Amino acid sequence: MNFISEDLLHYCEKHSSPESDLLHTLNRETHLKASSPRMLSGHLQGRLLAMLSSLFNPRRILEIGTYTGYSALCLAEGLTPDGLLISIDPNEETNAFASEFISRSPLASKIDIRTGKAQDIIPELNEEFDLIFIDADKKNYSLYFDLVAGKVRKGGLIIADNVLWSGKVLEKIDDADTKALVEFNKKVADDGRFGTVMLPVRDGLSLIRRH
Repeated sequence: MNFISEDLLHYCEKHSSPESDLLHTLNRETHLKASSPRMLSGHLQGRLLAMLSSLFNPRRILEIGTYTGYSALCLAEGLTPDGLLISIDPNEETNAFASEFISRSPLASKIDIRTGKAQDIIPELNEEFDLIFIDADKKNYSLYFDLVAGKVRKGGLIIADNVLWSGKVLEKIDDADTKALVEFNKKVADDGRFGTVMLPVRDGLSLIRRH
């Protein structure tokens, strides 16, 4: 979901840096072939992720939720020459789709897709991350935050997607995903280790910086 009109979204995209040819093709192929294409970060959010990554110039990025690889490719743009992005997702089918497109990119050697559950893989990562992107199953957002909070360096950034959940976070809706996101948003806002800004970009994007 976008919280602005399609016309205004297209205006923003027109006046932002364009997608690369590879990202444009991945965008189109995701909409043609993958289920739930609304999960794709897309042009505007992708350029924002790339910009934030370039500003931080991270050596290590952790992504929770690969989907078709669009956000991984965007985030990897800002990596240092010796940088690495680890992306975790349990879905073998979409991981294969993502890997096929990532293999076409000059950034391919910097992206490591790992198939499995994030709650199993993250505790085994002996890394300190500069940038972390959470965009996976919503019911486990609070768990993922707890798992990564101690692995992001001081001054590092956690980005959480879908934090407005089509506006449902304002409604008295008792479904599991909405409830989990409401709890996550409060948890993050109340955590004194971090400063947070929530942006109404696409479906809501929280920037969570460790003090």
